Amino acid sequence: MELILNALFGALANIGQDAVKEAYLTVKKLIRKKWGENSDLAEAMERLEMKPDSAGRRATLAEELAAAKADQDDSVVMAAKGLLEKIQALPGATLNIQQTVSGNHNIFSGSGDVSVNYDGKKK
Repeated sequence: MELILNALFGALANIGQDAVKEAYLTVKKLIRKKWGENSDLAEAMERLEMKPDSAGRRATLAEELAAAKADQDDSVVMAAKGLLEKIQALPGATLNIQQTVSGNHNIFSGSGDVSVNYDGKKK
């Protein structure tokens, strides 16, 4: 699920780039075709597009993707991988990754967002 979420969140952060926008629209179209134009999943994507930095809308999209079992659909996973590749190929592109950290003793526990900058190479 993380791959799909990272691809969608990263795309919205870089939607001004033609290659990213095209790949994002391909994923969006695929999701609408598989789960319906008026599905909760399609609606969650639309709502996140209006407020891409909204933690609540990101959580709703994650919930709808999980409910639809989108991570078990090979075509959606492949389209998301392609989208991530487009984002990673951009010089100075930003990819937002959700991360949870936990541990014990001197290691802290918490969750939040991490922003990773790509310069055309995987890091």
